[in-house]
Amino acid sequence: MSKSFPDGFLWGGATAANQLEGGYNEGGKGPNLADVLPGGKKDRLKLLSDTGFDFEIDQSKYTYPNHEAIDFYHRYAEDIALFAEMGFKTFRLSIAWSRIFPNGDELEPNEEGLAFYDRVFDELAKYDIEPLVTIAHYETPLHLIKEYGGWRNRKLVEFFERYVTVLFNRYKDKVKYWLTFNEINGATHMPLLGLGFSPENEETRLQDSFQGLHHQFVASAKAVQLAHEIIPGSQIGCMLIYAPVYSFDCNPENVQYAQEQARIFNNFCGDIHVRGEYPTFINRYFKENDINIEMHDGDLELIEKGTVDFISFSYYMSRTDKKNKTPEEIGQGNLIGGVMNPFLEASDWGWEIDPVGLRIALNELYGRYQLPLFIVENGLGAYDVVEEDGSINDDYRIKYLREHIQAIADAIEDGVEVMGYTSWGCIDLVSASSGEMSKRYGFIYVDKHDDGSGTLARSRKKSFFWYKKVIDTNGEEL
Repeated sequence: MSKSFPDGFLWGGATAANQLEGGYNEGGKGPNLADVLPGGKKDRLKLLSDTGFDFEIDQSKYTYPNHEAIDFYHRYAEDIALFAEMGFKTFRLSIAWSRIFPNGDELEPNEEGLAFYDRVFDELAKYDIEPLVTIAHYETPLHLIKEYGGWRNRKLVEFFERYVTVLFNRYKDKVKYWLTFNEINGATHMPLLGLGFSPENEETRLQDSFQGLHHQFVASAKAVQLAHEIIPGSQIGCMLIYAPVYSFDCNPENVQYAQEQARIFNNFCGDIHVRGEYPTFINRYFKENDINIEMHDGDLELIEKGTVDFISFSYYMSRTDKKNKTPEEIGQGNLIGGVMNPFLEASDWGWEIDPVGLRIALNELYGRYQLPLFIVENGLGAYDVVEEDGSINDDYRIKYLREHIQAIADAIEDGVEVMGYTSWGCIDLVSASSGEMSKRYGFIYVDKHDDGSGTLARSRKKSFFWYKKVIDTNGEEL
């Protein structure tokens, strides 16, 4: 296997507060978006894609797994000790905005929430694990959604600036690596998660989504500048969901269509974060879709000055597409659309598995931007079976991760600068897309099930010991 990984490579795992913390109404925390999302693939996916979601809790009709999740809120010390046992160099986590500002628009933060993350960061420091903190990860405070309409409203830029200023001042001696908005370019596909609003109808979806994105670009640029001012030596990055787009065949019309889809999905947000300007290719798209972005004086200058230090991204799948496709051809499991790729296998949830696509993604991103790259999400959601002796033999997960890590090594050999790799859901947690516990990603099994039952006991899967060896050898033994 390749020996390409550089010294100081940041191996670790990734999570999000809303998917593992629990304690949804403890410590002064206010309700957020995740607290009103029901569990179950059928219910959650329908609500994520429908219009007119009411943002209310109905326990007579739904379950809400995020309320307890895996109880990291009370068990963080136990979990961090397990991460340390694997040898983590970094741990990606998010901060729940509504733990710090319960409504989102207060003038003063909630001290109990700030103190909780102090304890988490101190626990990580005991083991020399570097925190990688996502500032906004599908956790918009519910009050900002109901009262202001989410990121469609310019007021959220002001509230976000106050939030990040508090974070940077409080944790300036504890956190060096920051990310602004999780998978920001996915917002047009699922504005509910990324932008905190449910489209009123399909006709307004794109206009409202791109307006909300503009507000996030301004907020991100402000955050970058504040991080550099408040925490000298800090590094702050953007976070994209990246999927190379393949043409279904060599028909030039399909090749052109695939290229257009890649530009809009993969490059639009990245260009603004990295190059500090709206790319020219978006003008035609806006014109054809009747999208008009309202900007304030100084927005473009602010975006120009607030470019990121590195690019982080999630990689789960590639996308294959063609211009004219029938409903039967659409890849049902791939949340980002496209048609089925006949050369790829798929996961239990229908997500196509393409490790070569990760090498392609790394080369595409580095070739376009020449900034350090950080793979902060990658993993296999699968059903795990606990054997009678308590073991979990997840060789399928090891195979998936081995092939993807080898693809990273190959990209590094290609000349790509890669900072680190954090496998998604390093400990089992609630799935964001389906609200299930049975869709497991972790090296650590958590005894919690879709119906809410379970002891929450932690146990090591076979992949736990495999990943420990990978980290111990800096990727030389896969």
